Amino acid sequence: MEVILTHEQADFDALASLLGSNLLHENAIPILPHKLNRNVRAFLNLYNADLPFIESGDLPREDIEHIHLVDTQSLITLRGMNASTVVQVIDHHHPRVDHPANWVIKTDRVGATTTLLVEELREHGRISGIISATLLLLGIYEDTGSLLYASTTSRDIRAAAYLIDQGASLKLVGDFLNPPLSPGQRQLYDRLLDAAETLQIQGLNITISLADAVEMDEEISSIAHKLRDLLDPDALFLLVRTQEGIRLIARSTSDQVNVAAVASHFDGGGHERAAAALIPEQAKDDSLDQNKILHNVRGELINVLQSVIQPVMTVCQVMSRKPMILKPQTLVSEAYVLMQRYGYEGFPVVEGTRVVGLLTRRSVDRAVGHKLDILVAELMEAGEVSVLPGDSIATLQKVMAETGWGQVPVFDPDKKKLVGIVTRTDLLHILTGGNKPVPSKKNLAKKLEAYLPDTTISLLKLISSNASGLGYPVYLVGGIVRDLFLGRKGADLDIVVEGDAIRLARKLVEMYGGRQVSHNRFGTAKWYLQDIQEKILTLPEFQSTVSKDELPFRVDLVSSRTEYYDFPTALPTVERGSIKLDLHRRDFTINTMALRLDGAHFGELYDFWGGWSDLQSGLIRVLHPLSFIEDPTRLVRAVRFEKRFGFNIEDRTFQLMKGATPLLNQISGQRVRHELDLILIESDFPAMLSRMDNLGLLAAIYPDLDCPEIFKERLVHSTNLKIPAEWNFPSILFSLPSNLVIKYLVWLCAYQESQAVSITNRLRLPGGFLNCLRQIYRVRKSIHRLCSQSPSHVTAQWDKVNPMALFILDMENIEECGHALIHNYIFNWQKVKPGVDGNALRKLGIPPGPVYKKILFSLRSAWLDGDILTQEEEETLLSRLIKKHLSDFSISAPTKE
Repeated sequence: MEVILTHEQADFDALASLLGSNLLHENAIPILPHKLNRNVRAFLNLYNADLPFIESGDLPREDIEHIHLVDTQSLITLRGMNASTVVQVIDHHHPRVDHPANWVIKTDRVGATTTLLVEELREHGRISGIISATLLLLGIYEDTGSLLYASTTSRDIRAAAYLIDQGASLKLVGDFLNPPLSPGQRQLYDRLLDAAETLQIQGLNITISLADAVEMDEEISSIAHKLRDLLDPDALFLLVRTQEGIRLIARSTSDQVNVAAVASHFDGGGHERAAAALIPEQAKDDSLDQNKILHNVRGELINVLQSVIQPVMTVCQVMSRKPMILKPQTLVSEAYVLMQRYGYEGFPVVEGTRVVGLLTRRSVDRAVGHKLDILVAELMEAGEVSVLPGDSIATLQKVMAETGWGQVPVFDPDKKKLVGIVTRTDLLHILTGGNKPVPSKKNLAKKLEAYLPDTTISLLKLISSNASGLGYPVYLVGGIVRDLFLGRKGADLDIVVEGDAIRLARKLVEMYGGRQVSHNRFGTAKWYLQDIQEKILTLPEFQSTVSKDELPFRVDLVSSRTEYYDFPTALPTVERGSIKLDLHRRDFTINTMALRLDGAHFGELYDFWGGWSDLQSGLIRVLHPLSFIEDPTRLVRAVRFEKRFGFNIEDRTFQLMKGATPLLNQISGQRVRHELDLILIESDFPAMLSRMDNLGLLAAIYPDLDCPEIFKERLVHSTNLKIPAEWNFPSILFSLPSNLVIKYLVWLCAYQESQAVSITNRLRLPGGFLNCLRQIYRVRKSIHRLCSQSPSHVTAQWDKVNPMALFILDMENIEECGHALIHNYIFNWQKVKPGVDGNALRKLGIPPGPVYKKILFSLRSAWLDGDILTQEEEETLLSRLIKKHLSDFSISAPTKE
């Protein structure tokens, strides 16, 4: 027998999941739980005749071979179950870790379990009837708050739309989702409302209420919904004593409060916005004060909330520091240039330390259109509007709504100055989930210390402590932060100083030695450590470090900066900026996260641009629409990251790539080749090149450039091939790593020679590379003829050829005699030398000159061709050769000693 089960106190998602599973598995019997929510029971009272559900008592007395468990991961015991019963779970909650190993678990992060089943039903086309479609829609609507909860996904919305197309009734959905309270529920509602208390935890309003309802046998979730709507807290927690125990009902309206995490502490479950638990009472002795037991649970609940609730996001976490401001006396023409350069939509206008107005892009454009070059004071929106660094996002939202200002200055009363600016775009990122906080704690110090070697951590703390002395925040940014989350190794340290990196490097040299090399234009410095490694390891910060091998030879320090482009594809102009602006200049959101390193801030995550969210979703997303226009090399980078991480290019980013692809032709050969170099050293470079080919990126670099299958096969072969030591290739060849030379030659030599030469010139590959490429074509044409030539003739030809050219040809599908020639030459013939050399000829009295080459060549050729086989035969031949050339010299014939 095959059955379908769900959890007790079933809501519409549970009931709809029973139905959806039955529609997919027609032989499986959907069993109603003993307890149903009141609105669910009311629906069944009217429509159960049209539905397939049965009570557990009506099951036939047969063994249960298969159980489909829906919308829960907790299995109740049922008659007929045994050790061989197969359990298959489908759920939308986080997977539990304590289920039996032989269970088959399918979970996915959507708003409702019903959505997962509807997706399968849509594929198989098995939904029929208004009642079935309506019940499925009720399941989705109830668990997604009518598609308004933050946990709602686009999949839930598509599933709901499909059900409406199948005839689901929105009127019935509305009738049953919000039923009136029964008299008993109304009494409990009133008691809970009177007992409600609101606590401030981590800056959030948390409402908790306790009540005794042992006499009541109705569901409490409807009461929780109505109390939440009336009181409008950030989260609501009800503790109600019932006959079964103390029921915890939890509802949240804030991303900072994950009520599922709270419920799990009490062995309950649910999702981030709605959860529940049943807490067994510790004693049933009527002599004990049952209210005391209830209050003890309340105390435990508050302790859990202190650790689970995330701190409220404040203005200082999202603002841009060191804002660009204008003075009232500034001319509008100057403001226009700044807006064009940086793309800002507005500038605060400040007089002394006081905000006096806001100059908007719209006003400036209108003034320029009318050819007015007036003072900013005459054009600005006047007002003393600002927020404090510690203000909540709700306060910021209120200020923007009341004033209409899209750029609000942040004023620090302690420092008596502006310390930042926060924009409408920043607010939208937060409100739409584009900048969600990291789950659990935002401080990742422990994760970072486990990820990096102890030596690296000690060095980072040494640098950051010196930066703190200068008042500079220091950050670890870019790929290393991304790879920390992905659990990947290999990214380089990228340290950004929100201050003067050159000054910091100078201080480090003064304190510990070494030397620095700085670049004033870009505000960058390198601190070289190779001469002071042993000294560094004696410092207190390195007491746990035992080997200098883990210390880097140098540390790169970069001042936080912003940049702008004078025209598309140009190299950027760089100016000093805040960490927020520094991160915004980077290529993709997943590379915009930063970990602060100085002082008590060590390990704090900064994620202004939604990098963590896109990392979790596996998306490659640019930060702004002009990103590819400003730097088309990011097109190649997008493909590299997509394939390296198994991510997807976000839809809007993909559209922007199409528009910017032709600009690759305008990028210099060196910049393009740098990106191709990075592609070719990746383990999955064939897939990356294929993707570039399919997107038209290779053709945009050069019209003839592509990557057919035969090229990929040869490239893969060249990568996997173990090169025998006899080839004796240096690690660097033609100023390039030898492995890159091999890949480029394999790739390019498959073209016609003229095409390959043009591509080589386009990519600005070195002259030595081009010579080697031409040699491949020359030898390829002559190798058939050389098969019938003597070893000495072949050797004379190939002594002038770079061995790399022969190596590439040996990988090609040439005739077998050609492979034999190459192997004989490399492994044997090129090593053959005569027993005498120029010094020996000089001792014989032969003046230096062209004759040396002729004699030595004749001797080597004789050895190669087998004309001489012993040293004595070489000496005899040498005597003949010298006598042959006696007429060229006024010497006597040498005598044998």
